[in-house]
Amino acid sequence: MSIYDNELAALDGTPGVLSAQDGKVTLVVNVASKCGLTPQYEQLQAVHDRFAEQGFTVLGVPCNQFLEQEPGTPDEIASFCSATYGVTFPLAEKIEVNGDGRHALYAELTPVADADGESGDIRWNFEKFLVGRNGDVVARFAPGVLPDDDAVISAIEGAL
Repeated sequence: MSIYDNELAALDGTPGVLSAQDGKVTLVVNVASKCGLTPQYEQLQAVHDRFAEQGFTVLGVPCNQFLEQEPGTPDEIASFCSATYGVTFPLAEKIEVNGDGRHALYAELTPVADADGESGDIRWNFEKFLVGRNGDVVARFAPGVLPDDDAVISAIEGAL
C-alpha cells in the first residue's frame, strides 16, 4: 500500500489532499502555528517553490498534540499560514499523529527511522517525512532539522 492511499482531507474539508500528491515527491510535515519552530514555514515554502516544477510538494499536516500549539480553526490556520508566511503548498485537515487517535498516515510513517536511528512516535512539531513518487517513505528528519538543510535538499534531489 502506498502512503498516498490513505484518506486525508484538505484543511478546507475537500477530500483527497494526500491522494492528489500521488506521483509527486512529497515532504509531509506535522505543523503548528504557535511553536518555536513555526518559522520553518518560510523554509518549507522556499523548498516547495524551488522544486515544485520538478514534481515536488510540501504537505503541511496541522496537529494540536504538542502543548496545544495548533489550536486554531481551519480558517484561522489557513489565514495565518497565508498572511504570515505566504504558504501556497497544500495543508491537510488537523489530525493526531501519536496515540490511540493516530491517523493511518502516521501509523505508516512513524516506523521509519531518521538518520540518528529514531523511529516511533512523533517527537514534536515539524517532524518531516520525505515520500517518493511511488508512496514509499524515503527519509525522516527530526523537528530541528531545517527544511533547507543540506541533508533534506540532497534527499529531495535524489528522490526527484
